[in-house]
Amino acid sequence: MSATIVAARSEDAVIVAAAALQRDEVVAIPTETVYGLAVLPRAGPLARLLDVKRRATDKGIQLLIDSIDQARSVAVLSPAAEQLADAFWPGGLTLIVDRRPDVDLPLLLGGGRPTLGLRLPDHDLPRALARLLGPLAASSANLSGRPPATTAELVAAALGDELGMIVDDGPVRGGVPSTVVDCSAAADDPRILREGAVPAAEIHRLLGRDYTLD
Repeated sequence: MSATIVAARSEDAVIVAAAALQRDEVVAIPTETVYGLAVLPRAGPLARLLDVKRRATDKGIQLLIDSIDQARSVAVLSPAAEQLADAFWPGGLTLIVDRRPDVDLPLLLGGGRPTLGLRLPDHDLPRALARLLGPLAASSANLSGRPPATTAELVAAALGDELGMIVDDGPVRGGVPSTVVDCSAAADDPRILREGAVPAAEIHRLLGRDYTLD
């Protein structure tokens, strides 16, 4: 059965998408970088998301948030993480940070590690959902190893039969996945794990040191 497609600009898009997420469905949503697959950060939906993407369990799944305060409610932000968030959020930057010990979230989010990948997107719809439901677990809308989808049509063609809903906002503005920077305690110094929407040179310049690109 093909996924229901809802226009992002419709008055009830957020409510309808939120209801699907609360039913533990996998929902494709737009961001400013690429389309993502979102679920609530619970064990069952997370397992379903990984199955849809054919993604290994050790890769981790980021959380989309609505504010820096929401980030602080689930994670410990190092001074470098705070500096990067202040400069590049909302935007195409994912920060790997240590999770708060008092927060009960599945270890699957960190690929089995006590970390979380957080991003505050520059797009109203995912932020509205995160504001309503709390942080959303999300990964790019594609089969693992394939290019991420930049339109709802590409999402439907690749994954439509396995999704509960697709929120269509037309072509994305960016088309490049987020840059990923590890700011967890285990990283010692921040490390750029993936260069994407935010150039590595801008991160190096902001932090004032030649941090490594792994």
